[in-house]
Amino acid sequence: MCSFCQRNASVSCSRSSLIRIVSIGTAGSGLLYWNTNPDSETTVKLSIPVPLREHLSFQWRRPFLSSYHWEIVYVLYAFVGNLPLFSSRVSAAPAGDTTKEAPVAVGDDKKPCCGCLSRDSIANAAAKVGPAVVNLSVPQGIYGITTGRSIGSGTIIDADGTILTCAHVVVEFQGMRSTIKGKVDVTLQDGRTFEGTVVNADLHSDIAIVKIKSKTPLPTAKFGSSSNLRPGDWVIAMGCPLSLQNTITAGIVSCVDRKSSDLGLGGMRREYLQTDCAINAGNSGGPLVNIDGEIVGVNIMKVVAADGLSFAVPVDSVSKIIEHFKNSGRVIRPWLGLKMLDLNEMIIAQLRERDAKFPKIEKGILVPMVTPGSPADLAGFRPSDVVVEFDGKPVESIKEIVEIMDDRIGKPLKVVVKRANDEEVMLTVIPEEANPDM
Repeated sequence: MCSFCQRNASVSCSRSSLIRIVSIGTAGSGLLYWNTNPDSETTVKLSIPVPLREHLSFQWRRPFLSSYHWEIVYVLYAFVGNLPLFSSRVSAAPAGDTTKEAPVAVGDDKKPCCGCLSRDSIANAAAKVGPAVVNLSVPQGIYGITTGRSIGSGTIIDADGTILTCAHVVVEFQGMRSTIKGKVDVTLQDGRTFEGTVVNADLHSDIAIVKIKSKTPLPTAKFGSSSNLRPGDWVIAMGCPLSLQNTITAGIVSCVDRKSSDLGLGGMRREYLQTDCAINAGNSGGPLVNIDGEIVGVNIMKVVAADGLSFAVPVDSVSKIIEHFKNSGRVIRPWLGLKMLDLNEMIIAQLRERDAKFPKIEKGILVPMVTPGSPADLAGFRPSDVVVEFDGKPVESIKEIVEIMDDRIGKPLKVVVKRANDEEVMLTVIPEEANPDM
């Protein structure tokens, strides 16, 4: 890094520091020494090789100006002849500050600072989850005739043998019909094999549960939180791509709420974690893991025609699905029959420019379309309505509405909507259970 760039580096500089600049160029080399002392003036000395010494041998004194010292060094060397610069700086520690640790370089044995990514961070996270990652193998066939095997991955999430995986790994599709495959061959990373049984599967979320029985303890992995993830966070994809067990790839989170509509997927609204981790056939059902060694998602798909576009079901959604499995044996989803759009300040401003009658709101959810004959249609919803309250609570996102409805089928919900010219209307809607094939 040149001295001109280094002056902007966020490194603290002691007033007693010694700065040395080494310049190398076609004309030769030179040394500049800068020494500051709180009790004296600042001294700058420039030493030039013999061929140039006759012209450029001098000493310059001026009062110390901390905010300009790097500018002075740069100007001096510009005067010498704009030679390429290489700079190094040695700073003495302030008196009495002997307990402060220096930054830890790669390869040092000292523990890295909190939140830093060390050389062992990914390996340690993978080691926590790795033993619980399993390979799943399921016979494929038509009308009882086996034609091959479906390969996938899964994670043991409970000591009783509960394995989390993808529905498309254990569900067989024949035309428009789907059937849960009965038995699954499960292979652990330590080489043990088991016969598993498919207990639950939800095609909408592509999440399924497989159970195995073991007389000896099983390794397990624990859930983290997907709501804490941010774009740019490090994550690890684990599984058995192409039947290659114990495979680990790393990358970052690209998007925390990629909508199914963005991917051209029909049906009900879903949200995914997008990452640039490499996943391939056989990774489906494997865990997406954070740096703390916690499951934050379940890898389910990638974009075939692109690299670095992989998607996972957020673990917060998975937790709710598993809870539904335990309580009802299936996932119960309320359906209103509304197409909705989250509003923000920019969208609201644009809608007001197009239509002066658009309600004066700061937040809410726009209803562009109402399905004829749906619960929302029967309740009196109209296109262009803006939902501002749902079940007595102010709302500004579709996710909030989904969380409020939960599994409330057949229970009336009060909804406040704003219409043109700031007309406010309260509607009562009774959700129905969604068709699982939607």
